Amino acid sequence: MGCCISVRSGEVGLVEKWGRFSHICEPGLNCINPFSTKVIPVDMRVRQLKVECTTKTSDNVFVRIEVCVHYRILEEKVREAFYELSFPEQHIKSYVHDVVRTLVPRKTLDEVFIVKEELANAIKIQLKSTMEEYGFEIKATPVTAIDPNENVKVALNEKTRQLRLKEAAEEQAKGQKLVKTLEAEALANEIRIRAEAEADAKHQAGMGLSRQRQAIIDGLSESVKLFKQGVEGVDSKTVMDLIMITQYFDMMQQIGCSKTRGTNTIFIPHNPSNVADISSQIRQSMLEANAQGAQAV
Repeated sequence: MGCCISVRSGEVGLVEKWGRFSHICEPGLNCINPFSTKVIPVDMRVRQLKVECTTKTSDNVFVRIEVCVHYRILEEKVREAFYELSFPEQHIKSYVHDVVRTLVPRKTLDEVFIVKEELANAIKIQLKSTMEEYGFEIKATPVTAIDPNENVKVALNEKTRQLRLKEAAEEQAKGQKLVKTLEAEALANEIRIRAEAEADAKHQAGMGLSRQRQAIIDGLSESVKLFKQGVEGVDSKTVMDLIMITQYFDMMQQIGCSKTRGTNTIFIPHNPSNVADISSQIRQSMLEANAQGAQAV
């Protein structure tokens, strides 16, 4: 007398006869003796086991590391996986903890983030060399989380913020330095241009004053010559005194007839006879100018 049972896809059935392993039932319909035979379903699909481990890095930072182990039972070793190893998840966790607590303390916190793939490969190699013996295939062991203490994260964020502020301050200082340098260069160029313009103006003013004085001297010389030709027996000194007195009275008349508002003229005690002293000074200047002109020629 037999009984029919079905095994789901993705599973196999371990058949025990009187408590002893007999054979494996494939997915589908199978016939067994219900009185002496027992069928134990075994899941053959890929499973995922999350393993969390807390350890310390070489720079004394406690960090929580999460590893996801993807594994499944090998079809040719279903018997070993079921009968030779109890609580396979606990064995996997033990090996993961061993690898993590061996490698991570050798690295700093920054290095742990960089060598994440190296850590995952080391875990996979360790599990594969041990778990395949018991009929388990390790598909992948990705490190899904590296989570330091909350205070450490706050400190790291603050450190990063301060570094960014420092860099921003340095860039701002460089910009201000560049602006100040350009302003100083512009000011220096402006001062240089003004100085050159002022020097040119003074040079031109000096040349104009020199020409003016030369014209005055030429005019006085010409006036003396004409006066001496028109009036016989008059020397140059008398002519110069007469010209100076004439100019003196012309100046007095111009000041008296001035209509400019806000102009106050103060006369100090003086004597028109002092004009002779002025004329003597002018004559001396004329003689010196003529002498310098002769030397230049």
